[in-house]
Order: sequence, then C-alpha cells, then structure tokens
Amino acid sequence: MMRYFWDTAGSLFEDAREMDEGVRFKICNPNSLSGLFTAAGFSGVETTFIDVPTVFKNFEDYWNPFLSGVGPAPGYCTSLSEQKRELLRQKIYGSLPMDKDGSINLIARAIAVKGIK
Repeated sequence: MMRYFWDTAGSLFEDAREMDEGVRFKICNPNSLSGLFTAAGFSGVETTFIDVPTVFKNFEDYWNPFLSGVGPAPGYCTSLSEQKRELLRQKIYGSLPMDKDGSINLIARAIAVKGIK
C-alpha cells in the first residue's frame, strides 16, 4: 500500500528516497528480523507475512490520509509545496490499480516473527 506512495515520490523528488520507510527501517524484512531474534537467543525463529486486503472506495479515500501530516509518508507529503504535492497526487493517481468502479484494492503487509526463548 505504501509502496505506491514512496516509489512515486522517489521518482519525482530526490529527498523522498531518504524518507522512504523501506530505506530508513532496514530491519523491516524477514531476514533482518530473524537474525535479530536469533542474536537475542531465540531458537526456532520463524517469520511470516501478514497480508491485509486494503480496499479504498476511490482515489480520494486513498489520498486523504496523506494530507493528515501524521506519520512519515503524510509528514513528507504535507511538507511539499502545493505544486509538488499536486504533481505527486497526479502521478500516484495514474499508477494505482483502479477497478472500473473506481475502487482500489491494495495489500497492507506486516511481518510476524516468533521464536522460543
């Protein structure tokens, strides 16, 4: 879900690349998390993805949370000039997979880790 925002922002604005949560939080991948748990003394460490279908009724339903300024992506979005924010909005609009009814079906993904101490 967030990948559309950061990939588009990064393609438009160089400073967006350093703000991208995928870049900033290098630990947020199965291998890094598994290694962290193993280093902390856990055995039988397993990771799995939790995918949550995230359906937006239309583009505004997707876009409006980015205007809140709360969190890394919305904070970045609201820091942009009106002109740059509109360019970002238009470019994201063109990149999202929209159904005929205007709805947008995406996936929000989390990584779950478990182990035995």
